[in-house]
Amino acid sequence: MFIDATIVVKVVMIGLILASIFSWTILIMKMIEFAGLNSASNKYVEAFRSARSVADIQKISSSEEFEGNPLADMAASAAGEVELSRQAGLQISGAHRDSTIYRASSNISAVQATLAKRLSGGMSFLASVGSSGPFIGLFGTVYGIMNSFIGIANSNTTNLAVVAPGIAEALLATGIGLFTAIPAVIFYNYFQTQISAYGARTEGFIAELTNAISRQLDKGA
Repeated sequence: MFIDATIVVKVVMIGLILASIFSWTILIMKMIEFAGLNSASNKYVEAFRSARSVADIQKISSSEEFEGNPLADMAASAAGEVELSRQAGLQISGAHRDSTIYRASSNISAVQATLAKRLSGGMSFLASVGSSGPFIGLFGTVYGIMNSFIGIANSNTTNLAVVAPGIAEALLATGIGLFTAIPAVIFYNYFQTQISAYGARTEGFIAELTNAISRQLDKGA
């Protein structure tokens, strides 16, 4: 059916197949990313809770074991800012405690913005494929059926054996469009849920991190 289709329908089919390949590539990469992200984050949080000072937080968070983990990056950035202020001779506790926490929180926000961009990578492509795939396939179908009717007019016959192949070729484009779009829509919604869940977890960790730094500053650690 593909070989006998018109050039326009062939282009539509090829485009949809390529979009499907890219979609499945993104799907697999995102599945691996989230699986590794949650596992590494669980391990990091356990190590983080064993820290007894701001310096410990920075040491644990900056270790190679947790390199690239968003939660570790946030903690390392916040603790690094506190240590940098200390080394610069600034007062980081007492009356200056709030200023120190504010600077640390600003660093956390910067890392958090990078995390949002990282997690949303590829999502716009999935959304585009999911929303436009059926319509692109339908365009190929409409074009193919138009050619079939033109062929009927030229041959002066409505014999099913003459009409059916052209219509079947046209409908194949819609089938490929749905095959491309359905997984993209399903996994787009799934990954959006995963992103929201990890975002909520990040907010909880930020509160825990800020409290931990605040306690250490109050202790003078």
